[in-house]
Amino acid sequence: MKPEPITIAKLRKRYHKEICTRILGSRSGVPNLADISSKTSKILAIGMVKRLGFPLCNDPPVGQTVGTLFAEITMDFLNNCFKLLSHIRPGEWVFSASQASVGIAAFEQYEHLADLATVLKIHKDLAATLGVDYIIKPDIVIGRQPLADNEINVSWNILGNKDISTLTPLRENNYDHPKPILHASISCKWTIRSDRSQNTRTEALNLIRNRKGKTPHICSVTAEPMPTRLASLAMGTGDIDCVYHMALPELAASVRESKNEDQEDMLITLIKGKRLRDITDLPFDLAS
Repeated sequence: MKPEPITIAKLRKRYHKEICTRILGSRSGVPNLADISSKTSKILAIGMVKRLGFPLCNDPPVGQTVGTLFAEITMDFLNNCFKLLSHIRPGEWVFSASQASVGIAAFEQYEHLADLATVLKIHKDLAATLGVDYIIKPDIVIGRQPLADNEINVSWNILGNKDISTLTPLRENNYDHPKPILHASISCKWTIRSDRSQNTRTEALNLIRNRKGKTPHICSVTAEPMPTRLASLAMGTGDIDCVYHMALPELAASVRESKNEDQEDMLITLIKGKRLRDITDLPFDLAS
């Protein structure tokens, strides 16, 4: 018997199971994605966890480990989904959740920032004046490898001769040391507080302002249960493309069950306003 084909729906279930097994736990009956000081947050988190339907982690991680695991599990999910969409968005793609040592300077649009960082280390007074950390280190990055000429000309000699299209970074032969092109920068926030949302927006604006070339997809993934807190990150345009929730239908059902009109109105506003989507929408948006 042939195994059933992998689907995005199955990958979503696997994603949620991984999160429940490795991150999502309960302390004194309260899920560790809820704000214990907020009754509404606790109600919504409990309702969302109930609908996920998987056993929770017995010893949930704390501190930065939560964010690191969330980014790794989310990256694996996106990578597996993107493979299913290879007929829609072909190419050699690099997924990473371990950019802590190199940051965005490893990518073609931002390689100049490595030189800038070196100059600022030498000239401390200039660094103090600018007051900006240019080497952003996103939680997840997706890069596309440039193409060799034989890949470009796979069907026939599209280029015509080697002296055409000599400046595009997508053509590997144009550079002695070609770098991947940053396709997406994804911020992963297990929960949202005002300071965290501000940091995400600042990173997004730096990605937009400091690039040389195309702007990558800039988005955020979160498990935050309160729509009003989601709004602090999702509302508005110009920096983040969109916010993606790890379990939006489950959250929406929990919000409806709570009968909290303020939270429900805000959730509807974010969804209808195209500022909040489910995690399964993200692979398709990345393929657009």
